[in-house]
Amino acid sequence: MELNENARIDTDQITDRRGSGGGGGGLSGIPIPIGGGKGAWIGLAVFLLVSLVGGGLGLNAMGGDGAGSGSGSGEPLAQECAANDRLQQLECRNALYVNSIQDYWKDALPQAFGEQYAESDTVFFEQAVSTGCGNADSGVGPFYCPADDLVYIDLTFYRQLADQLGAPGEFAQPYVLAHEYGHHVQDLLGTEAEMRRAQERDPGAANQLSVALELQADCYAGAWAKNATGTDDASGQKIFKSITDQDIQEGLDTAAAIGDDTLQQKSGNPVDEQAFTHGSSADRQKWFRTGYDTGDPKSCDTGLS
Repeated sequence: MELNENARIDTDQITDRRGSGGGGGGLSGIPIPIGGGKGAWIGLAVFLLVSLVGGGLGLNAMGGDGAGSGSGSGEPLAQECAANDRLQQLECRNALYVNSIQDYWKDALPQAFGEQYAESDTVFFEQAVSTGCGNADSGVGPFYCPADDLVYIDLTFYRQLADQLGAPGEFAQPYVLAHEYGHHVQDLLGTEAEMRRAQERDPGAANQLSVALELQADCYAGAWAKNATGTDDASGQKIFKSITDQDIQEGLDTAAAIGDDTLQQKSGNPVDEQAFTHGSSADRQKWFRTGYDTGDPKSCDTGLS
C-alpha cells in the first residue's frame, strides 16, 4: 500500500478529542450491545480482548504510539497533517484513510442504492469518550454510534490488534475504518434500524441478525478496498498510489483475527455459534473477499434484505 505524498489530508472529517479529559465513567470491557435501537454501538467485537489478556487492557496499559494527548506532535491536527512528514504520523494516515472511504461512498452510495451520502466524522479519543450511545472506554474497541452518526476510535487500538490479536499489517487500519463506515452506510440506508426492529420482533434471532449486519459491513469494506485507488482528495489528487495483493491479504488476516470463533478460542472458551454476534473468521473473510472481488456494494446481501 502506497499513499500519495501529494494528497491533501482533510482533517475537517476528524474530531480530535484526545487530551480532552475523556468521557468519564467508561464501560471497560463491556460488550457492544446488539439491541437497543439508535442508542446501540456497532463495532468489531474486540471487547473480548479484555478476557484474552486477563483484565482491563485499555489505554492505561498501552502507552503512546503517536496517540497521546492531543495530536501526536502536540500540534493541532490540521497543522500536523499539513507538514512534510504527515504520512509518517499515525493520526494523519488514518485521517487520509477516512478521506478515501468517504470519497468512495460519495459516489458509490447513489450509484448502487440511489441515496445521497452524508459524511460522518471519525472521533479520535483516548481512554474514554462520551457519545450519543453513552459513555465508553477503549476496551470496547472501534465503534459506530447511530445516535450521533459518528465513528469512534482510540488509535492505540491498532497496537492491541497487532500485539494481542496477531493482525499487525498496515492495511488492518483502513480495513477497521472501512468496516465502521460500512455501519454508517447501513444507518443511512435504514438497514441498521430495520435490523433492530427485526431483533425486537424475534429476539431468538438477535445474534443471527447481528452477524448479518456485521458481515455486510465487512463486505462494504471490501468494496471500498477494490475501489480505493480511484479515490481523490478535494483537489482531485489520488489518495492511494497502489494497493497490493499483500494489503488485501492483511485485510483478510484482520477479518480472521476478529472472528467470533477465533476470539472465543483465544479466550479459552469452546466455540459457541449461538453466541456469535459478528461472524466466524471464515465468514468475515468470505464477505470481505466478496466485496473486494466484485467491487460492488450491491453484492453484499448477507441476508438482511
